[in-house]
Amino acid sequence: MSSESGQSLKLGIPAGSLQEATIDLFRRSGYRINVQPRNYFPDIDDDDVECMLLRAQEMARYVEMGVLDAGLTGHDWIEETGADVIEVAELRFSKVSRRPVRWVLCVPEDSPIKSVKDLEGKRIATEAVGLTRRYLERNNVKAEVEFSWGATEVKAPKLADAIVEVTETGSSLRANKLRIVDEILQSTTRFIANKEAYSDLWKKKKIDDIVMVLKATLAAEGMVGLMLNVKKSSLPEILKILPAIQEPTVSPLSNPDWVDVLTIINEKAVREIIPALKAAGAVGIIEYQISKIIE
Repeated sequence: MSSESGQSLKLGIPAGSLQEATIDLFRRSGYRINVQPRNYFPDIDDDDVECMLLRAQEMARYVEMGVLDAGLTGHDWIEETGADVIEVAELRFSKVSRRPVRWVLCVPEDSPIKSVKDLEGKRIATEAVGLTRRYLERNNVKAEVEFSWGATEVKAPKLADAIVEVTETGSSLRANKLRIVDEILQSTTRFIANKEAYSDLWKKKKIDDIVMVLKATLAAEGMVGLMLNVKKSSLPEILKILPAIQEPTVSPLSNPDWVDVLTIINEKAVREIIPALKAAGAVGIIEYQISKIIE
């Protein structure tokens, strides 16, 4: 089915480790992306968007070239490629957690290397060659940096003196008996756009609309809504109990002595707050799920 507008946005979806998390975020945001086996052009239930699966490492370069109008990739790969793109938004999600991933300099646990200065004349294996070379330059260290095609954790000490690797939890590094010497970069997912595409009014609006919904979905993670009724005389005590993104909404009820209170709180706080609200005189307490928060 073709777009009614006659235009389309070419959107890159990161293949690989970030693929499942990205498609899930779009699903929770109201978009359905259907990936068929061995097909790099997923279907999406938006006639204005054409999707393409592409490795995050390559995304920024192809967005810069205009092959894609926009895409999602890590800030680390933007830095690695030096691509001249617009970072429209930071989207804090990844394959495991919402924490930034870290590029770290690692050596075997029993290595005599204690700092970057000890790498003078040594060999370093990494997938992020550009990041690593610039890091060494900043520290006035000359070392050989070679591209790693994978399984970088197992290359020290037999194939390299040190590695530069990305980690989210550190579990793989510990499993391979590696010690972190230094952190080179922290990275989160970014929604990026081609400069020419973002100067097009139709494409800019389409990109901004998608970004707004994705950010609203992420903002709602771990949050729930609470609705309760309370006597006006108890309202000051109730408001002291309630944490909120903004001031709770207080609305009159048909009974002039009572009000309705609506608020959004962290889901983890519910188990402590609901008993406190009940003890303070709240009745008709309802907890409900929220899918988006738009500031």
